[in-house]
Amino acid sequence: MKYAVVDVQGTQVKVQEGDRVVLNRFRHAGEGEEIVLDRVLLLRDGDRVEVGTPYVAAKVVARVVRHLKGKKVLVFKFKRRKNYRVLRGHRQPLSEVEIVRIESGG
Repeated sequence: MKYAVVDVQGTQVKVQEGDRVVLNRFRHAGEGEEIVLDRVLLLRDGDRVEVGTPYVAAKVVARVVRHLKGKKVLVFKFKRRKNYRVLRGHRQPLSEVEIVRIESGG
């Protein structure tokens, strides 16, 4: 079983070939484009495990499947006795990516 732990925009994600992962939006990549994730923290290929200091000489190639928005998060601010109420909504821009392959050795 081959998998890798990748640092993507400050988030650590465990990925395998064929996985679909939802990550923060990749603004520089459109739908259908391939992106290279080269900040690999750990790589396991069968019984061989490589742990990076901080990174392993490997890369993960992924394809952007689609761009989407996350669930709405409501932020409500309130100050008692001051007639102050503010309701704001936020939907995080996300990208769904499919892991195409994991390449070891650079």
